[in-house]
Amino acid sequence: MLKVREAVRTLKEYHPPLGNREGLRLDFNENTAGCSPRVLEKLRRLDGEVLARYPVREPAERAVAAAFGVSPEELLLTNGTDEAIHLICETYLEAEDEALVIVPTFAMYEIYAAATGAHVVSIPAGRDFSFPTADVLAALTPRTRFIAVANPNNPTGAFTSLSDLAQIAKAAPDAALLVDEAYFEFSGETIAPQWRELPNLFVSRTFSKAYGMAGLRIGVLMGDKEQMRVLRRASSPYNLNSVALACLPEALGDQDFISNYVDQTLWGRRALESELHTWGVPFWPSRANFVLMYLGERSREFISAMRARGILVRDRSSDYGCKDCVRITVGIAEHNQRLLASLREVFSEIGLRQKVAR
Repeated sequence: MLKVREAVRTLKEYHPPLGNREGLRLDFNENTAGCSPRVLEKLRRLDGEVLARYPVREPAERAVAAAFGVSPEELLLTNGTDEAIHLICETYLEAEDEALVIVPTFAMYEIYAAATGAHVVSIPAGRDFSFPTADVLAALTPRTRFIAVANPNNPTGAFTSLSDLAQIAKAAPDAALLVDEAYFEFSGETIAPQWRELPNLFVSRTFSKAYGMAGLRIGVLMGDKEQMRVLRRASSPYNLNSVALACLPEALGDQDFISNYVDQTLWGRRALESELHTWGVPFWPSRANFVLMYLGERSREFISAMRARGILVRDRSSDYGCKDCVRITVGIAEHNQRLLASLREVFSEIGLRQKVAR
């Protein structure tokens, strides 16, 4: 009988609610408008020969490197950010090692680290989900080999100062520090390319959020040239499909689309935070394309009432410290306006009253 490794047998499962998602999807931090029209046009023009050939990653990597201001040797395209996390864990973690994860955060850091057999140390975020720099530094041991930080963080939207991240990288030179910048376009700040002074630093990005290409699964992992050379050994040369690689240059070439989308998202984020303030609903200021709020015992009723109006929002109660919290994605102006109108109706319906005069 086949024997499953203990690390996999006891692994936590991540079950995103991907089914029954008809309506305005403000639950997964996706781009609410979709991808650039240039990407759609490229898809229409693809022929069968593209699908018949094995994918060639290097030309697209050169294009992304040029767009991100790094060298191709410092960059690896990955099958979404998930593969980037997986590669880091498989490359640097042994069964006796420790991985530090600051919670609440993206579940896959813990899952991929634990799958190697390493011991995952969860460090609670500070007050109001602030980054617990002192606690992270105190938790470092000679066995620490991996530290994962989402910046901005998901689901809280909190941003960690770049100086604190650099401090941690310096304090743990034998650990791979992964800074996941999936929401970089909405925060505008990056720690790249500080790996040139801190060779244990890695930065990941994605084309799933601002670029609206989550279905094509395109991620980016960046770091020190020597470390990236090692990571390439663990990566399949065919990890991205030909369709994704063909569309990537078109997505990069339409920065007007990205800028416009980000501008609308930032407006929507400010408008949503202002609306929550008006109703006296606690929320956490965000640097991403979503806002996390606390509704207490009304949270489930709120989620159900929004779904009845064709708007999906995300229950984050299962995350550490997020009981009765709801996360809402923001996007283009049309969707943001629909969100705010429905939000006001539902708040009144579940018994909330405005606390601040308009």
